[in-house]
Amino acid sequence: MRGVGWNLQAYLVLARMWIRVSMTYRASFVTLALGQFFITGLDFVGIAIMFSKVDTLGGFTLAEVAFLYGGSALCLGIADLLLGNIERLGVRIRMGTFDTMLVRPVSVFVQMCADEFALRRLGRITQAIAVFVWSVTALDIDWTAARMAMLPYLVGTGAVIFLAIFTLGAAVQFWTADSSELANAFTYGGSTLACFPLTIYPREAIRALTFVVPLGFVNWYPSLFILDKPDPLGLPSGVEFAGPIAAALLSLLAAVLWRYGIRRYQSTGS
Repeated sequence: MRGVGWNLQAYLVLARMWIRVSMTYRASFVTLALGQFFITGLDFVGIAIMFSKVDTLGGFTLAEVAFLYGGSALCLGIADLLLGNIERLGVRIRMGTFDTMLVRPVSVFVQMCADEFALRRLGRITQAIAVFVWSVTALDIDWTAARMAMLPYLVGTGAVIFLAIFTLGAAVQFWTADSSELANAFTYGGSTLACFPLTIYPREAIRALTFVVPLGFVNWYPSLFILDKPDPLGLPSGVEFAGPIAAALLSLLAAVLWRYGIRRYQSTGS
């Protein structure tokens, strides 16, 4: 069985190959990247327009919502860049091209992750960073050492959670063959939910986003700590540091379901 180092090297080789392909047409690459930047930026423009009519949303100002938006969008952008094309698994299964991956001396998971690696998705990441940086400069935050350390914690934990959700959504396609839209409801849709204060949702929804699909740990609980905001559920102090536990459990579930799907996979015969 190949080790992690081998799989990482294989991923980088495959990703580099697709980057070279995309750079063959540099004008097209720049246009697509800028398109991602501006199209995803329209989401925040909509939020800004909404705040022209209200001062706060769920007790959060525009700059605070921008902090939530930037954190969530950045986490999703990183996961989408590294793993986004795994959602094409259903298409490969239906067309019979997934079978060719099974006979190659590289992890199937690595091949799916690097499949048609799209560097243009840096446009989404750049836009998220721009909003995130603006929010940090606009907010009057007492930057203690703990709050400074919470920033990379937020990005790392949130990205891993989205990576796990991408994998879970892809693994389900071993049985459904066409459920990418269902997976998108939890990835892109989940990111949209996390862009707003969870205080605008019913308490039952907040519990579900904490204990069922742990999107609350992507940016909500770390942001509460950084922004010095109270927890609407009144959970015990320290819950904001439980993100790695949620990410690890979700990743374990994704790994188990993926392995089970691979072992139970039966060729389409095409």
